[in-house]
Amino acid sequence: MRITREAHSAGVPFLAGTDSGGVPYLYYGFSLHDELALLVEAGFTPMEALQAATRNAAQFLGLNDSGTIEVGKRADLVLLTADPLADIHNTRKIEAVIVGGRFYDRGNLNEFLSDAERTAR
Repeated sequence: MRITREAHSAGVPFLAGTDSGGVPYLYYGFSLHDELALLVEAGFTPMEALQAATRNAAQFLGLNDSGTIEVGKRADLVLLTADPLADIHNTRKIEAVIVGGRFYDRGNLNEFLSDAERTAR
């Protein structure tokens, strides 16, 4: 935490994302919510933590059509029921996802989670 806080204060750019590297019990998606909360705990604002996972990551990868919500950019979005700027833990309150032009509501997402759980067993 101290190193992250000091690097952030010094202006070091950050990216957020799950790099499992075969780490057991680290689940894509779920661990990102934990990482965002840890970044805020280390001194990031909620907006800065979100930008580390969106804008900064897209810029690093050279994806000019992603990372922010703007006309002409890809419309891959996570729709939440609560404001993550008020509380970064609200990123877990996912109501729907739009990805690749397809809309997945909470019911669809619950089905995906159930399928993943069955597969994991």
